[in-house]
Amino acid sequence: MPPVLISNPTRIQAAGTKPKLIDEYVGRVNSSTGGVSVAHMRSPGGWIEPGQTPDFDEYTVVLKGLLRVEHAEGSVDVRAGQAVITYRGDWVRYSTPEDEGAEYVAICLPAFSLDGAHRDAE
Repeated sequence: MPPVLISNPTRIQAAGTKPKLIDEYVGRVNSSTGGVSVAHMRSPGGWIEPGQTPDFDEYTVVLKGLLRVEHAEGSVDVRAGQAVITYRGDWVRYSTPEDEGAEYVAICLPAFSLDGAHRDAE
């Protein structure tokens, strides 16, 4: 099978308290890929999304700023040049508490789906 060129991402609507940009390169929306998703995220300072207990593992590499990941036992701050892995079935909540916000790449296995995120009721 030949390689598949992804010419451009699809902008996805984000959950959370402030507008966050999600550009999906690989995933259910942009490439009809269910096994994995790859998205470039840019979230402003003060952004926080609802907690979730997802059906997917998430591998996140922070490119700029700070991404805070709350979990059942506390929280972890992930800075530029660092990565974090969260596991399916574990409760997490992502936020960008610092003024500059954060830019990061998120890879989900299997691919992210809104139904599979199992977000907390607001």
